[in-house]
Amino acid sequence: MTGSLDGTMSHACTRQPHSTGRNAAMEIDKIDARILDLLQRNNRLSSEELGAKVGLSASGVQRRLKRLRRQGVIESDVSIISPKAIGRNVTMLVFIFFERDRADIIDRFKRGIRKMNEVMSGFYVTGQADFILLVTANNMEEYEHFTRRLISENPDIKRLETIVVLDRVKAGFTLPMGFLACW
Repeated sequence: MTGSLDGTMSHACTRQPHSTGRNAAMEIDKIDARILDLLQRNNRLSSEELGAKVGLSASGVQRRLKRLRRQGVIESDVSIISPKAIGRNVTMLVFIFFERDRADIIDRFKRGIRKMNEVMSGFYVTGQADFILLVTANNMEEYEHFTRRLISENPDIKRLETIVVLDRVKAGFTLPMGFLACW
């Protein structure tokens, strides 16, 4: 049992930090896990509403949220927007293949895709492709302009393959929380 920021005693699950660069382990207890589960399904819940669902005061919830953000467990609070509602009518998965596998090329590409508004998500992957990008565009003409810019700014790209998404079946960032042993 461990004492928490809000003064309650609870069993804690120690989780290794993700890629934030921190060396200290994080403690996520069952109340933290429940708060995280609720927030990732609806980030508009107030501290009072969260507290009522997990059995804490609003200030206790706020202290926990502040700690979870400081530790990098909560990376961002976002709203998921329908791409079609704002005219982003085409979604593609783009597989990027490089001529060479050098750290400077990979690092430069990572920096570049972080600045590209068309790229919703970018993944450095194993397998035949080096990167997979989730990209949106208003239409195929705009996507062609994007690919031309991508290739011209990255001369080490050997080829790219595009898969056009026909239907977005599920969208979100909700992580399963039930794996926590203390759940």
